[in-house]
Amino acid sequence: MPPATFRRMLVLAAAAFLAAMTARGQVNPGPTGQTPAPPANGKPEVTVTAPRVDRTLPALPPDRFTNCLDQIGLDTFERGKLSDFFVQASICEFQLDREKHIVIEACLNGDGKAATPRIIQACTELLDKGIIHGNWRSYVLANRAGAYFSQGDQVRALEDYDAAVKLAPHNAELLYNRGVFHAAQADDDAALRDFDAAIGIDAKLVPALRQRAKIYQARGNFDGALADYSAAIRLQPKMAALWSERGYVCLRHHDYASAVKDEAEAIRLDPKLARAYYFRGAALGDLGDSRGAINDITTAVQLDPALDQYVKSSGKTAFLTLPPL
Repeated sequence: MPPATFRRMLVLAAAAFLAAMTARGQVNPGPTGQTPAPPANGKPEVTVTAPRVDRTLPALPPDRFTNCLDQIGLDTFERGKLSDFFVQASICEFQLDREKHIVIEACLNGDGKAATPRIIQACTELLDKGIIHGNWRSYVLANRAGAYFSQGDQVRALEDYDAAVKLAPHNAELLYNRGVFHAAQADDDAALRDFDAAIGIDAKLVPALRQRAKIYQARGNFDGALADYSAAIRLQPKMAALWSERGYVCLRHHDYASAVKDEAEAIRLDPKLARAYYFRGAALGDLGDSRGAINDITTAVQLDPALDQYVKSSGKTAFLTLPPL
């Protein structure tokens, strides 16, 4: 019988044995399995939760389970102490799974609370120790790339993004994430290649449509930008930002009537979207509706004082510049 098969049989048997012993009360499940005694005064207890402190990540040597069994000793099995052997083997496997879970959880950072160095450390541990195999490694690489990116290490971030895409070349979200990285480096050509590829795989990937539209707009390709925004709006018609950004493109394209309509829809969906008021105000001004323009620009600046820097006045005349998307 191959050693790996034998170990799997031991683990299954150990798990069953441990469950049976726990049910009979012969194995103490520890503090987490105890029922707390009611307070002596009969009043409900008050629980105070301290600020979360990241635990030190456990090391994950690849041969941990084998070493654990060696520490128990096959002589225990051979002497007929099956219960001791199975319980210890089960505890060993449980501990290893728990430690793996801690590291995987830190790498994936599902709650968004892990510090960047911790994410990098955890993902590196998973990759270096071969804990994650096959194409699944692409997710670990992508997470580490995002952490490197946020830390300002562009070289390592790109290396990880490239490695992730190489493992999963048909994963639209991976291509999109690498495209965002390229866009942040002002490498619009590389970003467009990734957004094109991502949309080619998943034509309904709204974030990729939106980012490609922004690059098209910045390059003066208004038809391409309008097409991508329109496709995105059909997929997510309740997303106010999409309507406002398409309105911005209409404004840049001197289609002021369409800009007013799109910004009005954005404001209907999100009455606190300051830029929608600003863009509609600019469009109304170009249509000759000075009163409407003043009302919208005033509202925009009240909602977002940072927009005031784009408003210049001389006497009774206001001059507007458009903020970048």
